[in-house]
Amino acid sequence: MTTLKLFGIVFFCGLLSPSHEVLSGLSCAVSPQAMQKVLTDAILRSRLLQQHLQGLVLPNIMGEGGLPNSPTSITGLHLAEIQVPRLSVALLPAIGVQMTIAAKLKLGGSCLVGLLPELVSISVDVNITVNIKCTNFESGTVQVVIEDCLCIIAYIKIRLLSGLLSVSVNDIVFNQLTATLPGLLCPVVDIVVKLVSIRLLSTVNAVVPVGTAGTIHYRLASLPFASGLSLVLDLDGTVKQVGGTIIPHDSSPSALPPLLGKLLVLVLRQGFLNAAMSLVLRPPPQTFPCTPEAFSGATRLQEAIVALFPAGCSSCHGTSPLSIRLALSGNPLIVLEENKATVELSVMILMSLKSSDGTTINLLLVKADLSLDAHIVVAGGRLVLGLSLGSTSLSLESSDVGISNISNLRPHCSSLLVETFLPLINRTLLIGIPLPKVLDIPLTQVEIRI
Repeated sequence: MTTLKLFGIVFFCGLLSPSHEVLSGLSCAVSPQAMQKVLTDAILRSRLLQQHLQGLVLPNIMGEGGLPNSPTSITGLHLAEIQVPRLSVALLPAIGVQMTIAAKLKLGGSCLVGLLPELVSISVDVNITVNIKCTNFESGTVQVVIEDCLCIIAYIKIRLLSGLLSVSVNDIVFNQLTATLPGLLCPVVDIVVKLVSIRLLSTVNAVVPVGTAGTIHYRLASLPFASGLSLVLDLDGTVKQVGGTIIPHDSSPSALPPLLGKLLVLVLRQGFLNAAMSLVLRPPPQTFPCTPEAFSGATRLQEAIVALFPAGCSSCHGTSPLSIRLALSGNPLIVLEENKATVELSVMILMSLKSSDGTTINLLLVKADLSLDAHIVVAGGRLVLGLSLGSTSLSLESSDVGISNISNLRPHCSSLLVETFLPLINRTLLIGIPLPKVLDIPLTQVEIRI
């Protein structure tokens, strides 16, 4: 099998485990406990299931039992109470999520044994297991269906005030409820699952603001996929500047390394991350005098530039300190390698001074191509990058005074960028790239892997 080079950031929010490589750029893995809690809150603690079961009406139960030679009938059977439902989730490869609800149902009705009518109470322990699958992916949306529903009655207890029912009545009730309950409970669970899936999947198809710079519209990039012990949600997004201009990006997938011990994986593609960075990283140009107050290496930089002045250049020596202007050139680019993330960007450095007659002379226009080491964290539901200088490459763009060799300026320009421009970049990046709260699961206690 061909080995794929990995391009992805992996950040964990708990304990997932694909046994294969999945499409990606960045992924978040969520623990089974987190996913189970969300479904429990949405289905049980909200009483959504209980409310939809309240109107449940069961057919009458008829059979031979009770007193000798007297038929037994239980009529008006209805759901009186639901006690302590519990929910658990697991994954089925190539299908999706398997959800099991264990509940104790109390049924009430009227029981007629011979000619003696009285109230009857039936306690039923039931386990409902459904296989939930996503299908029909189209334009970022999917349809959620229940592929199978299994309803198992684990225990039945019948209470009658007179205590006149025979043991055989338990068999009659058990057999008839086993035959009728699945056809009544499964459609209710199907309705509840679809209602919950509409709400939870709306968290994937979400528009989130990025400060005042614009918005990101997240959506599914492909059909959710289950393999091994992982459910993979491949996400993409439309990145818009204020005013509605879309920042285009390459949505081609790349490979994600295997993740172990996780249940849900959220994937963001590398091209999307670059578009989001272009929206977030828009620092304003900086202009300041080349003085020790501005940055500590100012004197050495100025001396190095003066040493480059051509002989006989009368206009090279002005009456004011050098003026420096720093401006970002082009869009930043995130480069992801195994165990390493870097941000590549270019900065234009314009060095000028005022001559004795008051005119401005552009001594040097230098382009600095930076490779910045990126430290990545998730904080407050946002992907936040902190950058430090890795390497600098300088190229001369122009000089009004004929300077042609700038090789000696690299260490001084590097110091200039570290002291003045990188702090500005990092302050700008503090806004972070907002991440969707998929399935209402908060991104906390996150571990990053690249």
